[in-house]
Amino acid sequence: MSAAETLLEVEDLRVHFPVLRGIVFHRPVGTIKAVDGVGFRLARGKTLGLVGESGCGKSTTGLAVLRMLTPSGGAIRFEGRDITQADADTLRPLRRRMQMVYQDPYGSLNPRMTVADIVGEPLAVHDIGTPAERRAATAELIALVGLKPDMADRYPHEFSGGQRQRIGIARALALRPSLIVCDEPVSALDVSIQAQIVNLFEDLQTRLGLSYLFIAHDLAVVRHISERVAVMYLGRIVETADRRDLYKAPLHPYTQALLAAVPIPSPALEAQRAHPVVAGEVPSPMNPPRGCHFHPRCPHAKPVCSETAPALRDLGQGRAVACHLHGD
Repeated sequence: MSAAETLLEVEDLRVHFPVLRGIVFHRPVGTIKAVDGVGFRLARGKTLGLVGESGCGKSTTGLAVLRMLTPSGGAIRFEGRDITQADADTLRPLRRRMQMVYQDPYGSLNPRMTVADIVGEPLAVHDIGTPAERRAATAELIALVGLKPDMADRYPHEFSGGQRQRIGIARALALRPSLIVCDEPVSALDVSIQAQIVNLFEDLQTRLGLSYLFIAHDLAVVRHISERVAVMYLGRIVETADRRDLYKAPLHPYTQALLAAVPIPSPALEAQRAHPVVAGEVPSPMNPPRGCHFHPRCPHAKPVCSETAPALRDLGQGRAVACHLHGD
């Protein structure tokens, strides 16, 4: 991927949170390593799916990419510009180019604002256009996401979950961004509505040339919308690959277990395929295992796995895996 094709580049990203104890004198007693050395690239007009179990650091990665959280280390380059330590004044104009669609369509909208006010608020905050121009742009955005013009004066509680998520998408599009971080945008919706929202994302990407960092734990949704997939476990990326390669032949034991947990709509095929067993619970990010974070649960763990953390190794053809089973 050339520099011209790259919209977002993340290198060795770390987000650590200190754990404090004490009522009056807060003293540090540990560190939660929510994101611990994550790196990836996202091409213009493409979608990178970021998958993993709850608590693995996916959402924290998305918030850090948008600089809604301050990284503890690493580098974030957006449209060729390093924004890792950018201050508020530097970030303000960049906010127009990077937006977010949140997981909860019920909690992400102000219940006291109408749809027109919610969708038009980014334009007002950035002082774009006259009031009349903002009203026209808001009406266009509402229509763009499949809502009717007469819905503009209604309040969020008057809409279904899928309609509320459409409102959130319209708000994210108001400033014509190039990057949208989608933080599990369909996980709170009914399955039939999920398909509609995913199709809307794809249609908008085709029409507007958008790039998505699509965070999810539903592998079926990620398979449908993403060109490339990165798998996270306990703050680290353990495998990246093109969608077809990952789903056809996963390399990391954790990826294999995730895909084996997705049911196949065929009883005969489901009975024949292997189901790798992953024992135990996800360790605490405050006290992660030494070496490979997955080794206490891995059915193929070797002695080296508990001693040395495997690097994310480039295997060529767009594939990379962090696993001693695929070392030299």
